[in-house]
Amino acid sequence: MALSPTPRSRLRRRVARGSHDRGVIDAILDEALVCHVGVVADGAPVVLPTAFVRIDDHLYVHGAVANAALGALCTDSGGCVTVTLLDGLVLARSAFHHSMNYRSVVLFGRGERVTDPGEQRTVLAGLVDRMAPGRSDACRPPTPEELRATLVVRFPIREGSAKVRTGGPIDDAEDYALDHWAGVVPVRLVRGEPQRDEATAPPVVTSGLVT
Repeated sequence: MALSPTPRSRLRRRVARGSHDRGVIDAILDEALVCHVGVVADGAPVVLPTAFVRIDDHLYVHGAVANAALGALCTDSGGCVTVTLLDGLVLARSAFHHSMNYRSVVLFGRGERVTDPGEQRTVLAGLVDRMAPGRSDACRPPTPEELRATLVVRFPIREGSAKVRTGGPIDDAEDYALDHWAGVVPVRLVRGEPQRDEATAPPVVTSGLVT
């Protein structure tokens, strides 16, 4: 299955690195933990980094109900959502040909506010489980008040593309004789050892006094 190219999503440069294949796109989305939402809000461009989760044919983001950027994503102008995974720093023999190995996805479209409490709970549980599988069953679920304070946006995976770079540097033929180190420095995101929260209940503030 593949996304149909549009004037916005059609690949123009380095076409061989690009793909509209849903398998490629979904794999990148399912590995990444952070996306960037780009919109025009109050007449100016805004790019918001945020957590997200993919469920079937939609990407979901969330924030406060007053979040202007996410609200703008649900207007007629819509917006753009991007994801990037950095895999390596590509060091060439010339400064001009330095690059990066990466996997990225760019999606275009218009978001929709999720208003059904059941879908909201499913999405928010999915967001928690993206941080740690099964975590939604090991913490308190949102209260009705917390759901009302949260804006959940559903964004379609319908218009967009992926781009991937792999391999080493691509130098000019005459530069291969230069005595400069060239190659790839791998980069990866690694989870560290969990650190337990030792905090107890916060103090109660009464009449300006801490008790």
